[in-house]
Amino acid sequence: MGTTQLPTVPLGGTGLGITRVGFGAWAIGGGDWEFGWGPQQDHASIGAIHRALELGVNWIDTAAAYGFGHSETVVGRALQGLHERPYIFTKNSLLDDGTGHVRHSLKRDSILREAEASLKRLGGEAIDLYQIHWPNPEPDIEQGWAAMVELKEQGLVRHIGVSNFTVEQIRRLQAIAPVETLQPPYSLLEREVEAEILPAAKQDGIGVIVYSPMGSGLLTGAMTRERIEAMPDNDWRKSDDWFTEPQLTRNLALADRLRAVGERHGMSAGAVAVAWTLRNPAVSGAIAGFRRADQVDPIIDAVHLTLTEADLAEIAAD
Repeated sequence: MGTTQLPTVPLGGTGLGITRVGFGAWAIGGGDWEFGWGPQQDHASIGAIHRALELGVNWIDTAAAYGFGHSETVVGRALQGLHERPYIFTKNSLLDDGTGHVRHSLKRDSILREAEASLKRLGGEAIDLYQIHWPNPEPDIEQGWAAMVELKEQGLVRHIGVSNFTVEQIRRLQAIAPVETLQPPYSLLEREVEAEILPAAKQDGIGVIVYSPMGSGLLTGAMTRERIEAMPDNDWRKSDDWFTEPQLTRNLALADRLRAVGERHGMSAGAVAVAWTLRNPAVSGAIAGFRRADQVDPIIDAVHLTLTEADLAEIAAD
C-alpha cells in the first residue's frame, strides 16, 4: 500500500512523531454497547483505515471499550500484512458489565488482563501508547497508574498516558511516574480544557491528542435535523444534549459558519473544525473518526489549513 507523507510533530517527550490528524476508531466499534454509533460494516471500517494510511496518517487511536473489543479486532484485521504499521494507541479501564453497559475498574489485575487482551486483538509486539480511559473509580487511579508503569517496564506497552483526567489527578500520578500523554475532549463545542488543562500539559511537556474535534459529527457540515431523527436508537448521539434542543439550533448554525469558512479555502467544514483545535499550542494532534473511506480525504486537509483572523472572527460570531 503506497503512502504519501504528512508532516509530523513530537508527541510530548515520547519520542514519537505523529501526524497532526489521527484515525479515531470509536465509531467502528459498532452499536452493540452503551456508547455505540449504530450499525457499522467492518469492510467499510477497514477501507477507511486503509485510506487514512494511504494519505499518510501514522497513528490510530482505539480502546478496548469500543464495541467491547470489536474496534480493536477490526483495527488488528486492517493492519494484517501491512509492510509498515502505524502507531497504535489504545485505552483501558472500561469493561462490559454483561448487559452492554460500561463498568469501570482500575484494579491492577484487571489492567494487566486488559493489556494482554488488547495486544492479542491488535497484533504487533507492543502497544505504542496505552492510556487510562477515565479516572474512575477515582480512589484507584494510583493503583491503575502503578499497573501501567509495570506494563511499560515489561515492554508490553511503550508509552503511557491518560484520557479525561484533571490537572489535580495528573499531579497525583506524576508522584508515581511521568504522565507522557493526555487525551481530553476539545472542540468549538467543548472548550473547558483551555482554562487549566491544556496550559498545564504544555508547561509539563505532556503530549496532547484531542478527541471529538468535530463534535462527534455535528461540525462536519453534513449533519442535519433529518439525519439526527433518522439515527438508529443504538446511536448514543440521538439523545445527547448537543444533538437535541435547545443546543442543536446553535450547533448547526456554527456548522454553517464553518462551511462558509471552508468554502473560502476550498475545504470542508470538518477540516475547519479540526484545524481550529490544532491552533492551540498545547495540542500535538487531533483524533478524527471515520466510518467510510470517502470521509477521510476532506478531513485530512485540516493539516494544511491555517485559519486567518477573519476566519476566526467569523467562526466566533454567534
